[in-house]
Amino acid sequence: MKNKVILRYLFALTLYGTIGLFLHFVSYSSEFVVLCRGLFGSLFIYLVLLFRKEKIDRESIRKNLFMLALSGIALGLNWVFLFTGYRYGIAVTSLCNYMAPIIVVVITSLFYKEKINLKQIICIILAFVGMLLLLGIFEGIVQTDMRCVLCGSLAAVGFVILVLINRKIQDIGQLEKTLIQLLFSMLAVLPYVYFNGGFPKVFDLRSTLLVLVLGFLHTGVAYIFYFSSIDTLPAQSIAVLGYLEPVMNLLIGGLILHEKIGITGILGAVLVILASIGNELFADKE
Repeated sequence: MKNKVILRYLFALTLYGTIGLFLHFVSYSSEFVVLCRGLFGSLFIYLVLLFRKEKIDRESIRKNLFMLALSGIALGLNWVFLFTGYRYGIAVTSLCNYMAPIIVVVITSLFYKEKINLKQIICIILAFVGMLLLLGIFEGIVQTDMRCVLCGSLAAVGFVILVLINRKIQDIGQLEKTLIQLLFSMLAVLPYVYFNGGFPKVFDLRSTLLVLVLGFLHTGVAYIFYFSSIDTLPAQSIAVLGYLEPVMNLLIGGLILHEKIGITGILGAVLVILASIGNELFADKE
């Protein structure tokens, strides 16, 4: 059962890892793409419910509405701060944002008494070191901009809130939960897009088609797999396996977009993969 959950989580991460490749060929602003992800993602889930002829449990939604709204807004804020930080520097913003899974592990270990052994702690540390290598921190090529640190940290806070609140939401179908969360994420992002002039003045066919794919596949499909996984996976598994996403970004950038991958980047990718495998092996021995 756990292996199936891990596979669902990895499938979602694979989709997330290709978002950067799709965005490379989209001419619209990042904020607008984020807005469309919430819109088309929620639409996709609603269509899935209709196709399955599943009746939406309005009573369950009503009982969990406050938590659903908070988690959806947290998701939207994660997107907003992440894309804002990318304007000032992708590397440092990404680093701060990927502190979120580590924060989740610490919080759940201290306050929710989730078990974590020393070997798994070492794996998490190795994964984080791998991330530092991927970002080129040790080579001194990253110039820290406090705006990146602030936006990346706020994005991480949004993700932490999302994960922790999801653990509190009960007695509601996964599709219904994801649908409402995406709707609230869209509402949270909408003012940001409007006040920053993020709506495109001219639409082109290629960008529109790619945005539709990002909305339906990379959000609707991916979020169904993602949220159904993080609700049951241990926090440390979420923390370590989550680092496979930037590894994929690194590989796509080098092999497809012809971005330079240094020796330290390759070493970082190896560390992340080994830490991910080790974490799962050690967890099974508990």
